[in-house]
Amino acid sequence: MMRMLLAVALLLALVPAWPHLASAQQSGGFSTTARNAILMDYDSGSIIYQKAADQLVPPASMSKLMTLAVLFKALKDGTLKPDDEFQTSEYAWRTGGAPSGTAAMFIPIHNKTPISELIQGIAVQSGNDAAITVAEGMAGSVEAFAKMMEAEARRIGLEKSTFRNSTGLPHPEHLMTARELAELARYIIKTYPDRYKVFSQREFPYRKHKFYNRNPLLSADIGVDGMKTGHTREAGYGMVVSAIGNGRRLIGVVMGFETEKERQSETRRMLEWGAKSVVSAKLFDAGEPVGYARVWGGTDVYVPLAGNGDLQVILPKYPVNQKIRGEIVYEGPLKPPVRKGEQVAMFRVTSTAPGSSEPIAVSETPLYAERDVNEASFVWRGVDSLLHLGLGLMPDVRSLLRR
Repeated sequence: MMRMLLAVALLLALVPAWPHLASAQQSGGFSTTARNAILMDYDSGSIIYQKAADQLVPPASMSKLMTLAVLFKALKDGTLKPDDEFQTSEYAWRTGGAPSGTAAMFIPIHNKTPISELIQGIAVQSGNDAAITVAEGMAGSVEAFAKMMEAEARRIGLEKSTFRNSTGLPHPEHLMTARELAELARYIIKTYPDRYKVFSQREFPYRKHKFYNRNPLLSADIGVDGMKTGHTREAGYGMVVSAIGNGRRLIGVVMGFETEKERQSETRRMLEWGAKSVVSAKLFDAGEPVGYARVWGGTDVYVPLAGNGDLQVILPKYPVNQKIRGEIVYEGPLKPPVRKGEQVAMFRVTSTAPGSSEPIAVSETPLYAERDVNEASFVWRGVDSLLHLGLGLMPDVRSLLRR
């Protein structure tokens, strides 16, 4: 990975122009008692707040989002249909059903249940019997389904998460990070918008039972419309939540609380803070070069990079003395041909609180090549290889030689 750092002074010079940022008080910042937390802007994927967001920890029932993601994919692909039925085995009944003492949909043993009902049983009631029934119905066993979950995680870009069951019940190798939970939530909302509505379903009547959604913030009148709670003794109380406030959708993840009440109040506080404490700032006009990416063996040594339209970043307004740094990140050097309009890099802006080395916020925006760069002659490719190996990043030697 090659990184080209921009001058910090460039970004710092822009800070006073951001609305309310220069006059904000340090008290406007955010902190939480959660062991792990992250707050993401849905549209851009920018991170507004994070705390130990890359630590692998037990996710409890929040990992059922991956169980549903695997199931949603099969439904979208046409491999399964909503009215297909899966049978609940004795193992599913004992491990996750009525005898288990855990969250259950209370499916009778050997009962066949439509997938549409199993989805509600997982999303609304967090039924472990429903999750095991799905795993066995799709893969034959919980272990085989866990491998499907992990494969799907890697396919969508989750590099750290490891799964050993479909329920989130304790297992020392069943682990996720707050960041990857947020990325998974964002992926589900984007990819399966028709399925997402099940996470806002308040009630689910099943046989003689009526289950109420375990997400207490659905009725809090703060724009919450999903997604999933979780709790085990090992994991503590956690929640993945999505909400719309001030015209912006936020995705939050909190983990490791000692009480259910603390989980509810801290999650609400984070969402309310995020809705009013972020700012979108334009750093570059449309077509204005942000920087340059190195091209190996091309007709140009560097290709200019720009955003798709105005380049904007989203960051928290607070703290007032935050340190802001920008960098261009790309796999380099690029190899020709490079086509105008091709995404080749990311522009990353990080915000760090005074006295801290861990970024509290990260905003990433795609960068695109501003012109075509074709493959150069064989001779120049050889020369460029020597120059790249010997000098790394370098000026356009050929243009200097032509002078």
